[in-house]
Amino acid sequence: MNHMHLTQAPTRGALLKGHRAALHCGERALNWTQFAQRIASLAGVLQDFGVVAGTPVAMMADAGLEYFDYHYAVPWAGGVMVPLNTRLSDAELLFILDHAAVEILICSSEYADRLATLRAGAPGLRVVIGIGIATLEHDYDRLLAARAPVPDARRAGEDLLAIIYTGGTTGQPKGVATSHANMVANTLAAIPNMEFGEDMVYLHSTPVFHTAGIARIYGTVTAMGHGIILPRFDAGAVLDAVARHRVTHLLLVPTMINRLLNHPAFEETDFSSVTNIAYGASIMPDALLRRALAWLPKVRFTQSYGMTELSPSAAYLLPKYHVLDGPNAGRIKSIGQPIHTAEIRIADEDDAEVPRGAVGEIQVRGPMVMQGYWKNPELTAQTLRGGWMHTGDAAYMDAEGFIFLVDRLKDMIISGGENVYSGEVENALHEHVGVRECAVIGLPHEDLGEVVHAIVVAHEGVTLSAEELVAHCRRLIAGYKCPRSIELRREALPLSGTNKILKRQLRDEALAAR
Repeated sequence: MNHMHLTQAPTRGALLKGHRAALHCGERALNWTQFAQRIASLAGVLQDFGVVAGTPVAMMADAGLEYFDYHYAVPWAGGVMVPLNTRLSDAELLFILDHAAVEILICSSEYADRLATLRAGAPGLRVVIGIGIATLEHDYDRLLAARAPVPDARRAGEDLLAIIYTGGTTGQPKGVATSHANMVANTLAAIPNMEFGEDMVYLHSTPVFHTAGIARIYGTVTAMGHGIILPRFDAGAVLDAVARHRVTHLLLVPTMINRLLNHPAFEETDFSSVTNIAYGASIMPDALLRRALAWLPKVRFTQSYGMTELSPSAAYLLPKYHVLDGPNAGRIKSIGQPIHTAEIRIADEDDAEVPRGAVGEIQVRGPMVMQGYWKNPELTAQTLRGGWMHTGDAAYMDAEGFIFLVDRLKDMIISGGENVYSGEVENALHEHVGVRECAVIGLPHEDLGEVVHAIVVAHEGVTLSAEELVAHCRRLIAGYKCPRSIELRREALPLSGTNKILKRQLRDEALAAR
């Protein structure tokens, strides 16, 4: 059976673009020929250490040239990627190493201090390859320089590409089994919808251990764009890179956009090269999006909706709908329409499709849907029952197929029998000019079941009161939806490894404070 191979992309880049710039990270740069050679040589190193079809290989590092090598060399060698979220605790990482039966780990010097614990607690870990770690026997650069390239194992179709561990909101992380076919489907949908092309300069600033960052690696390399890599998100570094490298494309989550717009250097930064900013991963507050459109009027915005289990995208809101007036207005609050390859329906708890305009769960089927949860057949069967991926997202769909997200079902607050969607309350709070960041959670209440609690960070130099914010919300949303309690903070809200606000941590802190 003939399939498209993800690993064709760097080979094609070397053929067509050879000595033109492929990747840039700090002071280091690679052309397409060098990039392709490194991939084939690292694959040889991995095969020397026993990687065969299906062998799991983990990586613990910040974004860098080596992470791009890894995303192509592991499948080139025949292996399966297990990218590690560096923000997880040692206990969570040990669970992943054991659960995925990882034998080989590539680790960078930033995380060398965690290796002793991981090696002691993961007896199946045979080999650790160090990036810049002098105390390790196996050095990444030396091994790469000494190894001749090997032929591509040509993994494709339903072959397993990666086990990507995603937030276990309850208990341990879940391993999402992602196939080559899943990622090929996503890559081919992303290129036109995100307006990728070989003349682009793409800024990689989202974590490359997360599915959105992984998908952008495959999308930008397949489109043969020039990639600029930041080790991790930092608003000042993003602004500097945009101006310095004449960046054309970025992917950001709403929290990142908020922090860029609030950075002191934002107004002085030259954004004239930027043509497209994609965003997704959490609900975009209306006020924040309107502010971004006003500040960056020449930038085309694209919203991507999805999750790790969807490799990761199933719907896009295209730039033409990011307008406040004209025939396309009114869609800006939507997360978009299904992509060519995705079927999406809104269903009730009995999996019956609901009428247009009614709120239910987003369910998806198509080639982007994961194979299942690694070693968890019960959860797989429950999540993929009836052939549909049950996303856990509450939304409604209009007559033209535009989907309007209202909340994560698990973040929905049921207060006095009424459904309160935290995203709607956060939207109202963001309309207040003094609010910089906010999160809304439900806290237990003996009479109402749950009550709405908000955690709010004010802009620098602004003083807010809980009474003022509640009065503001009452003008915009029903009284039962307004916060019953508000905690005002000065420091930024805690973020996950994917730069989403950590509501679980905020909930735990609020309960402890009680």
